[in-house]
Amino acid sequence: MNSDEVRSKHDTYLWPCTANYYGKPVAIAEGRGARVTDLDGDRYLDFFGGILTTSIGHSVPEINQAIHAQVDRILHTSTLYPSPPMVAYAEELANACPDGLSKVFFTSSGTEADETAIMISQLHTGRQEVVALRHCYSGRSFLAQSVTAHSAWRTTATQLPFVRHAHAPYCYRCDFGLTYPACSLICATDIERLIETTTSGQVAAFIAEPIQGVGGFVTPPPDYFKVAAEIVRSRGGLFISDEVQTGFGRTGGKMWGIEQYGVVPDVMTMAKGIANGLPLSATVTRPEIAASLRGLSISTFGGNPVACAAASATLTYIRDHALLDHVSEVGAALRDGLETLKAGFPKLVGDVRGMGLMQAIELVVDEAAGDRTPNPKAALALFEATRKRGLLIGKGGLYGNVVRIAPPMTVTRAEVEEAVKILEASLADIS
Repeated sequence: MNSDEVRSKHDTYLWPCTANYYGKPVAIAEGRGARVTDLDGDRYLDFFGGILTTSIGHSVPEINQAIHAQVDRILHTSTLYPSPPMVAYAEELANACPDGLSKVFFTSSGTEADETAIMISQLHTGRQEVVALRHCYSGRSFLAQSVTAHSAWRTTATQLPFVRHAHAPYCYRCDFGLTYPACSLICATDIERLIETTTSGQVAAFIAEPIQGVGGFVTPPPDYFKVAAEIVRSRGGLFISDEVQTGFGRTGGKMWGIEQYGVVPDVMTMAKGIANGLPLSATVTRPEIAASLRGLSISTFGGNPVACAAASATLTYIRDHALLDHVSEVGAALRDGLETLKAGFPKLVGDVRGMGLMQAIELVVDEAAGDRTPNPKAALALFEATRKRGLLIGKGGLYGNVVRIAPPMTVTRAEVEEAVKILEASLADIS
């Protein structure tokens, strides 16, 4: 098939909600490292990586070899059988997690991992109510949509009543009109008022992403989670760190995003980059919390031998190639480049934020004149302009005006510089 045939069949046979990027969607045929090629032979720098999922890059030999070897042994068994790849990776993952988090439950997606984390928190505490953050995203199930705080992603008319949403630590668009640190972290301390006024006063959990993904890479102040987690724990609740996008070194220097804030969660969820593109997710917690689920439970595809082999190879690659340090270094170069773009386009670029190789630029009507009105049209125009120059990027934010930039963690400094140049030329076009 050529690109036009793929696009036509996509429109004919897939549900309309299965949205594509770009006015003329890119039909990707193959990829190597940080670059992909479409069916028309056009090559692109991939700076969104399957929504932060091809964390090490496309077609990495070490990971592909592990996949091929496992496929030749056995493809699938389910969690009813303790397969060697599953138990081996569970041990490796537990050893990579913060102290005390040593019990693993495998599933297939971030949605399932978040659901599992909320369920185990409710069982362990004997409570039901959950605190989440505005602008957060947790997945596409009934519960996950209830936790998600984006109207566009909450497609069911009825939402579960036990979820409460606190103010997000969104400094650029502070709900209180204040500036950090003079704000005294009111977005965090207000969680106590939220619990006192909108819940029974006893909550099961607080679930939050260290950096909000779909929310537009909203990055909390460094002391936010210490305050927020302490408030929830003082009320008997657990803190769930949603590492679906921030995990496995994405933020640079640390394996987990929450480690950047000096807080050890009670439960962690992870997916996306866990197996460099294969479907796998995990919920990790302390033994006494895991023991709270006393009934029967399985996950048909969770812990799949091939996915676990890929995940083990991914974790090994991260360590053997010192990617945590590499992400810090090239992430700093990317951030410097984006800050330069902000200075060069003071009207259009309102904010630059993120950590490591998880960076964003927020586009507004006129930052120079103090008009921070979201500018989603500019974001769409930038998408088309960068695509023409061979760069694929992501977007997000409640208003669709945030450009998300998250290349594979193996990206080179030269590739980062190339991407920044493309962004600069494209911003000049749309300006």
